Amino acid sequence: MKKVLVANRGEIARRVIRSLKKMNITTVAVYSDADRFAPHVLEADEAVYVGKSPSSESYLRQDVILQHCKELGVDGIHPGYGFLSENAGFARKVKAAGIKFIGPSPEAMELMGDKLSAKQAVKSYNVPLVPGVDEAITDVEAAKIIAAEVGFPVLIKASAGGGGKGMRLVNHVEEFEEQMQLAQSEARSSFGDDAVFIEKFVTKPRHIEIQVFADQLGNTVYLFERECSIQRRHQKVIEEAPSAVLTPELRKQMGEAAVAVCKACNYEGAGTVEFLLDAELKFYFLEMNTRLQVEHPVTEEITGLDLVEWQVRVARGERLPKLQDELHIHGHAIEVRVYAEDTLNGFTPDIGTLHRYRRPNTGLARVDDAFEEGMDVPIFYDPMIAKLVVWAETREAAMDKMVQAIDAYQISGVKTTLDFGKFVMKHPAFRSGDFDTNFIKHYFEDPRTMWDAYEDETAALKAGVNQIWNDLKEQANADAASRNIDSMWKMHGH
Repeated sequence: MKKVLVANRGEIARRVIRSLKKMNITTVAVYSDADRFAPHVLEADEAVYVGKSPSSESYLRQDVILQHCKELGVDGIHPGYGFLSENAGFARKVKAAGIKFIGPSPEAMELMGDKLSAKQAVKSYNVPLVPGVDEAITDVEAAKIIAAEVGFPVLIKASAGGGGKGMRLVNHVEEFEEQMQLAQSEARSSFGDDAVFIEKFVTKPRHIEIQVFADQLGNTVYLFERECSIQRRHQKVIEEAPSAVLTPELRKQMGEAAVAVCKACNYEGAGTVEFLLDAELKFYFLEMNTRLQVEHPVTEEITGLDLVEWQVRVARGERLPKLQDELHIHGHAIEVRVYAEDTLNGFTPDIGTLHRYRRPNTGLARVDDAFEEGMDVPIFYDPMIAKLVVWAETREAAMDKMVQAIDAYQISGVKTTLDFGKFVMKHPAFRSGDFDTNFIKHYFEDPRTMWDAYEDETAALKAGVNQIWNDLKEQANADAASRNIDSMWKMHGH
């Protein structure tokens, strides 16, 4: 594999290009009008224009991307995450064009891309499933009976869903019919498929995911877990590895279950198996993401591995660089996603110009980003500015280091989630490890409470400022007195 086109943009495109260059592979970037002068375009060996700013008119134009690949002699495509990364139809077109898609097979994508088919596939491998039904339901009355058998509260979930869309929590039978209709309507508009299923709602759920890798020779490993329970609108904001609550025994059980999921779909490449963990530390299969995750840096930090390099090696038909008994956890890593969002206004996007943009020094944190000072955060794409990642020997040290990194990260012109990240790092529930996916609901329902966490810090700051002011006044008085003495001395002819 000598030339790879990165069918993506932003920080993940830069991240992939970085590893490809390290492997002496020629890189090709794609760009839209909005990204004409973006860092990923300037850093690639070659770059090609794919269309107007909206993703539907640029980064999602499969045939345009493939035409460029043929013209440039590209022999591999890395899709990153999002956009075309889990599009089985695109993966088939890539294969038909004689180009290697750096990812799993289209068949594995399709099987795991539908939550119902995924559940049915892993059932025979004894992977724990949330109590409920693993078949599509359209009849409201029949669904109501099933929900009563499962026991309220229940979740109605879109089969083809993702990102929290087509999902409804139902606490009582009286509201079931309305919530099911809402779930089906949202699923239909978001995914073109109104199939839903019912699951028991897991109380105090933690979101734990396992990074997996499989080669073409039958080897499959798990690269331990990531805790992704700090979420807003069912989307992750902060991730860490390892989890604060997994024992070595539970980690092994979940890792082996994730490997079983890979075998259930004849998987190849990088993937993530997501689980729910309940208050009794019982885990249940949630879904599989058939791509590299946004939060993969925390796994890289605790393993010392380059997961993009692993993807390329697997795509070239090589054996996994390490097998299970060669993999170990070293220290603790935390990632804060830095979004251009107003945390005090419901995490709403806050698009604008980065009037000031200064990263923490590289010794303090890893910053995966795609911006420079003076650039605009475009309205056409996800509002993530960067991923701020720290590593330390212990979880406590990593949390403290993240606070330092957040304080050192200077961004003005747009509001960001950095303040929320600091709030979480300093919150007693997060520091103790006793939290779940309801963290924002429980502790951030009124965003103004964020500032309560800074009361002691603010008081200390005020005290420090007052002390400095008093010291300055004393010094000024002393200087004035000294000047008066000097003047008197001169007046008397000395």
